[in-house]
Amino acid sequence: MQPPELPPLPALTRAEAELIDRYLEVVDLLGRIDPAHRSDTYRGLRAAQALVGRAAALRDALTLMHQRGEHEVHAPTLARALRVLDGERRAGRVALPPVSDT
Repeated sequence: MQPPELPPLPALTRAEAELIDRYLEVVDLLGRIDPAHRSDTYRGLRAAQALVGRAAALRDALTLMHQRGEHEVHAPTLARALRVLDGERRAGRVALPPVSDT
């Protein structure tokens, strides 16, 4: 049985695709650091160390977009791309967990 086919990614410029990739890398690292979800300080430390480089790459992607004249972010298109790439679940790892009754 084949897994369900994902919807296609919307058409993105190379710079927009780079922005999405770098953004999701930062989100993934923030999810690994989030103290509300983890109790392992070493794992958080390693993710925080990697975050510095990934944040710089995200900055560089935005700088390149700006230099190329892409001054506007097309939020609906980029949001669709994020959804296709499982961005909602990945960003959810950064959110606070629901309040427990215990």
